Amino acid sequence: MSTAPLRLTRAQARRLAVRAQLLDGERPTDLLAVTGHLTYLPMDPTAAVAPSVDLVPWSRMGRAHWVGAAADALADRMLFQLQGTARSTDDLPLYLAEMAHRAEHDWRGGWVRDNATFRDDVLELLGEQGPLTSREVPDTSVRPWQSSGWTGHRNVSQMLELLCLYGDVAVAGRRGREKLWDLAERVYPDVEPVPYAESLAERAARRLHALGLSRARIPGVPGDADYVTMTGVEVEVEGAEGVWQADPQALDGLGAPFEPRTAILSPFDGLVTDRERLLQVFDFEYLLEMYKPAAKRRWGYFALPVLHGEAFVGKVDAKVDRRAGVLHVHAIHEDVPFAPEVTDAVTQELDLLARWLGLAEATV
Repeated sequence: MSTAPLRLTRAQARRLAVRAQLLDGERPTDLLAVTGHLTYLPMDPTAAVAPSVDLVPWSRMGRAHWVGAAADALADRMLFQLQGTARSTDDLPLYLAEMAHRAEHDWRGGWVRDNATFRDDVLELLGEQGPLTSREVPDTSVRPWQSSGWTGHRNVSQMLELLCLYGDVAVAGRRGREKLWDLAERVYPDVEPVPYAESLAERAARRLHALGLSRARIPGVPGDADYVTMTGVEVEVEGAEGVWQADPQALDGLGAPFEPRTAILSPFDGLVTDRERLLQVFDFEYLLEMYKPAAKRRWGYFALPVLHGEAFVGKVDAKVDRRAGVLHVHAIHEDVPFAPEVTDAVTQELDLLARWLGLAEATV
């Protein structure tokens, strides 16, 4: 006999998600543990305030994290880079089988096969002279990469990124702002891959554990499949449509005391990337507007979502001015009028952010 799904209140659902993303009052202190738990750190290069690869762990760890710590961990091979994300090297076995599978089944493989000589040239050059930047790799393609976006005719960069996804090459470090590429066998440790189907199931379970609460099918993050199917405990959420999937471990801790705090998040933070969940569970509308013309922006170029306890309360339009040594806060957009204690908490968090960045103050 089937039973009705467990029904969560809006507050319970939000607390599941916030606690799972390590954004409650119990701050973690270890970057590698945070990365492993979240499953990835975003590496978008935009740094109007700080690179997201640092801003995401700062939102969890506070002063225990420092700007550049993720770069240090990448340089020391404790993290590895995969298509715009940093991931724990301990998790590499969960990705190797998919890399091999992708090399056989990826729709972009036709372009690689048509440029087989180009591919061989790249691998031979890296084997002899790597690590190298993409600028140091000649373009010997016979069919250019066609794209309506930013990658059109960027043949060398596209080949390197695809060979990274296929497990042939890897990011070995950086020279200034440019990636250094080398053969994967010289970058990755010699580890045994987890079998393909098992690795996908394990990664999906860990993704759900990091989210706490999810829709049944969600977009994958860079380096993963386009979509990921979540399988946990079916639940209903007050005011939200459909049946949701909850992490079993998160449900077990549902009755534990919840310690709230205020957090200022990256636009690429894992708590905000699923805009549908954000609307249905948190009643929070958010869109990264950096690609919009300035006149059409409502919240700013790189507006930072503001979490207060279990609720999103607004967005902060801010930008670092290194020359002046300040964090300029152009606007604080209040979704609902802030109570005095919320204003104080947001102001304090902005001051902490400025000091973490090595700036004198935050100017509002």
